[in-house]
Amino acid sequence: MTRQKIIAGILVFLAAFAALSFIFFGDKGRGAGTADSGEKLGVIYIEGIIAGGAVDSFLGGIASSEAVMKHIREAAEDPTVKAVVLRIDSPGGTVPATQEIAREIEKLKEKGKIVVASMGDTGTSGAYWIAAKAHKIFANPGTITGSIGVRMDYQNLERLYEKLGIESEVIKSGPYKDMGSPTRELGAEERKMLQEMVDEMLKQFIDAVAEGRKISKEKAAELANGRIWTGSQALKLGLIDELGNYYDAIREAAEMAGIRGEPVIKVYGKTGLLEAFFGGFSQSSGKLGVERFQWLLIQKTLGPVMLLLPEELQ
Repeated sequence: MTRQKIIAGILVFLAAFAALSFIFFGDKGRGAGTADSGEKLGVIYIEGIIAGGAVDSFLGGIASSEAVMKHIREAAEDPTVKAVVLRIDSPGGTVPATQEIAREIEKLKEKGKIVVASMGDTGTSGAYWIAAKAHKIFANPGTITGSIGVRMDYQNLERLYEKLGIESEVIKSGPYKDMGSPTRELGAEERKMLQEMVDEMLKQFIDAVAEGRKISKEKAAELANGRIWTGSQALKLGLIDELGNYYDAIREAAEMAGIRGEPVIKVYGKTGLLEAFFGGFSQSSGKLGVERFQWLLIQKTLGPVMLLLPEELQ
């Protein structure tokens, strides 16, 4: 088979997928046979590892903060959207990306929109931080949630460098400029400084949970031990409001917003059949998504990275 025939076959395959994508996903602004007019209920998907910037999510597994914020702002500016359901299936991600999304949810509520979070398989750490900003949180009895805490990962490759015979030379402007370099071990003072940063971000997490869940900071601090819970356990602890699935969250959001009858659903964040097809390889179990996320971090930096991501899910 010639190269031209192979390329032509690939193009035909992609064209067929694009056509099917339009058939199945193209009309995203309609719901349950209703016309695309009147009061709407928005659905914003937050799936995969939460990461900053416009991360390419073609193969799934990454929830780009820029993309999610864009969807939230679109819903906020649409006067026909009266409520938003955040459909969450994420183990968390980086602190700044989480905070960016959480801030946009606050602005969404300031616009008078009802916000309900619906957690699927997983809603832990940074994903729970985001969910805590909603008016109500739904989870399934077996949903994995919690993991309120912060961790910082740093790779010490000093021994590997020695085995490979690689010597690292650094010219720096100050004693801490190469703090967290993979070529050497952390010093005691450096470790103390990084621990202070982790503690500060944990305080920010605790404050967000206390404010969002309307509980005392003392109670939130007690729950901020990093452990995970099932949805049923989280309900008893006051971390969620109700046990229920996606459609229960849709119904509740519509009722809270005063939408009568079957709401018109406007979906944000779900693209076409290509992402649905390829995303299945990395999003369902989360394993490949985590590995891909870690590789993206390695590409950016080999220094310390502040994470809202439970160790258990890796």
